[in-house]
Amino acid sequence: MTTADRVPAPVLVLGGIVSVQFGGALAATLVPSIGAGGSVVLRLLFATALLLAVVRPRWRGHSRRAWATVAAFGVALGLMNFAFYGSLGHLPIGVAVTIEFIGPLALAAALSRRVLDGVAVLAAAGGVVLISEALHVPLGELEWVGILLALTAGGFWATYIVLSRRTGAEFPHLEGLALAMVFATAVTLPFGVASVPQWDPTILAKGLGIAVLSSVLPYSLELLALRRLRAQVFGILLSLEPAAAALAGLVVLGQRLAPSQLLGMALVVVASAIVLGLGARKAPASTGS
Repeated sequence: MTTADRVPAPVLVLGGIVSVQFGGALAATLVPSIGAGGSVVLRLLFATALLLAVVRPRWRGHSRRAWATVAAFGVALGLMNFAFYGSLGHLPIGVAVTIEFIGPLALAAALSRRVLDGVAVLAAAGGVVLISEALHVPLGELEWVGILLALTAGGFWATYIVLSRRTGAEFPHLEGLALAMVFATAVTLPFGVASVPQWDPTILAKGLGIAVLSSVLPYSLELLALRRLRAQVFGILLSLEPAAAALAGLVVLGQRLAPSQLLGMALVVVASAIVLGLGARKAPASTGS
């Protein structure tokens, strides 16, 4: 039994969730310096290099369908991260993650086709209205750009989940993910290439930290956990993503949410636990940004 096998699987999942959200909070400190494009490209460059070095995927012997699948997976992964990082320039990370979570939540509900899941999604939508402050702030003053970017990231997250399953069926272990990261880097490179002259040692260090916290560490922990964890339990744990994001925003960025926003987040977390947990046998779940 390895050291990792001695750690309870739920602890590994929670570790991955916390890692992702603190990586996102670190990214929020980088976006003002080099923009969303530069931040996501820097993260993906480091993460891709690390994964390629560790996984060493095969480049030959794959069918056209496999390459088409992994390419689409990579594009969805890259654009998901680009849209999410863009939203961090307009919204607190807890708000951005909660809105983004509507994507996988709606996908899971659609695949399960249970009435309870439909009700849960409606409750989550109400939670998003609360956390976006649409009931308290005049429409003209809402951060529409940030909200739309977070929703776009959620849509790509749902696409990422579907393509993740297909990629897993075409490629063994983490080979598909490593190859997809190459495509993700390529599709986002035009958005961040202009920021390259600003990449000083401090920015490079942040980029490496984000790559480890948001990609390498959580993917590895999730892979180890899913070998021993029931899908229902994983789904319920995944539902804590918005709360973890709010905690990361408070600790790293000093971002505090209003009581109504916390209520909205609670609605999304509960709805997610219902859909991703109780309906996990029919609904896929995977980590996102």
